[in-house]
Amino acid sequence: MLVSVLASGSKGNSTLIKTDKLNILVDAGMNMKYLTQKLKELDTKPEDINYIFLTHTHKDHIGALESFIKKYNPVICMGAKMFMDLKYLNEYEDIIILVDELELEDIHVDIINTSHDASESKGYIFSNNNSSLVYITDTGYINNKYFDKLRNKTMYIMESNHDVEMLMHGSYPTWLKQRVFGDKGHLSNNASSLYLSKLIGENTNYIILAHLSHENNTEDIAIATLKDTLNEYNIEFNNIYVAKQNEKTENFII
Repeated sequence: MLVSVLASGSKGNSTLIKTDKLNILVDAGMNMKYLTQKLKELDTKPEDINYIFLTHTHKDHIGALESFIKKYNPVICMGAKMFMDLKYLNEYEDIIILVDELELEDIHVDIINTSHDASESKGYIFSNNNSSLVYITDTGYINNKYFDKLRNKTMYIMESNHDVEMLMHGSYPTWLKQRVFGDKGHLSNNASSLYLSKLIGENTNYIILAHLSHENNTEDIAIATLKDTLNEYNIEFNNIYVAKQNEKTENFII
């Protein structure tokens, strides 16, 4: 698989996954102009996209979706409650309502429920040949019933949204701080790092920290928190990257 995060943050989120047979987007945030340009940088056209998997229906994850389906014809993969949220999909025929897993041409997808203040939110494990990608953003916690499924994958794209001290002493109003920090909010650097310390294994090659808050986090703090946590558990791991809001990551071949 080739993996590249096209955009990650509060203004828009989208990630491209390419296999020998399929081109998949996870979320379609930002706008069509932006997505088209970033796909072009990967020698991919919007019409090449076969499937779009939605994590949830907040605007920063679906900002380009309506425009995308008006011009092109990807299959939209989502939960039933997500479908109910998006009235413009009522007449759209190419939809898969997700349950626990999905088998596509050369990729297997395991679906997990996440915890966010949306009608429904999902995380994904994409497996192709001997490679696997965990994709989890926009969740207040990860249920430990999924840990066995999530362990020892090739790559993790994991939310590391905020530094708790920056959030609590920052400019957000109290209600918003409580929302971000709550069980239906976002993973802090500490929570994300703790989960990763429990999940990564000998087969893990890459970690990409995603959905960093512009106001309540920095790349340096997020990386340092993860490294400190891994060191605490005597885990040596160096291939750590941060996804950005307005530029794509490098291309990862896993």
